[in-house]
Amino acid sequence: MTRAFKTLDDIGAEIGDVRGKRVLVREDLNVPMQHGAVSDDTRLRATLPTVTELADKGAIVLILAHFGRPKGTPSAELSLKQLVEPYANVLGRPVQYVDWEGDAAAVAALAPGDVAILENTRFFGGEQKNDPAVVDRFAALGDLYVNDAFSAAHRAHASTEGLAHKLPAFAGRAMEAELDALDKALGNPEHPVAAVVGGAKVSTKLDVLKHLVTKVDHLIIGGGMANTFLAARGVNVGKSLCEHELTGTADEIFAAADSANCTIHLPYDVVVAKEFRANPPIRTVNVHEVAADEMILDIGPAATEALADVLKNCRTLVWNGPLGAFETPPFDTATVALAKTAAALTKSGSLVSVAGGGDTVAALNQAGVADDFTFVSTAGGAFLEWMEGKDLPGVAALSRG
Repeated sequence: MTRAFKTLDDIGAEIGDVRGKRVLVREDLNVPMQHGAVSDDTRLRATLPTVTELADKGAIVLILAHFGRPKGTPSAELSLKQLVEPYANVLGRPVQYVDWEGDAAAVAALAPGDVAILENTRFFGGEQKNDPAVVDRFAALGDLYVNDAFSAAHRAHASTEGLAHKLPAFAGRAMEAELDALDKALGNPEHPVAAVVGGAKVSTKLDVLKHLVTKVDHLIIGGGMANTFLAARGVNVGKSLCEHELTGTADEIFAAADSANCTIHLPYDVVVAKEFRANPPIRTVNVHEVAADEMILDIGPAATEALADVLKNCRTLVWNGPLGAFETPPFDTATVALAKTAAALTKSGSLVSVAGGGDTVAALNQAGVADDFTFVSTAGGAFLEWMEGKDLPGVAALSRG
């Protein structure tokens, strides 16, 4: 398979054996911490295929990453030094730490197969500005560059984009897997394609919706944003979260969908309550029966079943955002049910399912089906910008040519 970007498989043909070569690997180590310990090591584990493969081949692996938002000011609480031990435990081999003071000497002392984490790239004020001086500083430490951090690929920073123009550049295994999955989902998908887009507000996902109606056959809209589309159709949504000022925009999206032969699916039965809290008194009603003092907090069982039937006739699914207020029971019911349907279809081989976004990952984990989807992206902003059809600078910099 020839990809539009170079991967670790292309290194040999371009520069030969990597043994003894210094490889700058951009990873996402921006993990959550609680009481000085890593509370979720998902991002650490995602780095293992790339880092292990390079180290096993005798490369000197130099990991570049950011942590938090230091805004160019070094601080102990945002130092990557605190991740060296947790990362070594995940990697199963020693990991060294390289500060920016005396970095050249420290890197020169490393041996083939060694792995080191360099200090927080954002301790340099010019990192996020893609300052050529910072790019040169990073580039001087390495012989080649591997970008394995799709989650940071929507930013044209020194360590995510600038380095790809200074050193031979390749996609790491996590980046490769992500780009392959995204290509199957929207780049060159098998039709019919369905997209689930949920969330609180239409305003945060306007570009996503406008792009998707030109790409998919079925657009399933859930969450608070569905209320805006219902209101545009003349439905009284009571005191539900609704951006009434955007009903005109919703009408434009309906029109664009019609022109593109994309069917927009909105719920026709909903779960309502008079107050938003865990397990309040609820009613399941037709959307035209929502009382003035009620709010829509989930889609109903009939609509959920109808959406399941839609997925059964699709070959590809892209999912971003829950169908209801899933964090608060019982308003996770529809999201969990549809996620289980998608997972079962994926396991049976009839559906390619790609999901992304923080709320989406949490919802799939809550449903216990994240591992059954074809691919689940932990990238937030980058995944959303990809769904908007935007070019991602960190990806574009890896393209062949």
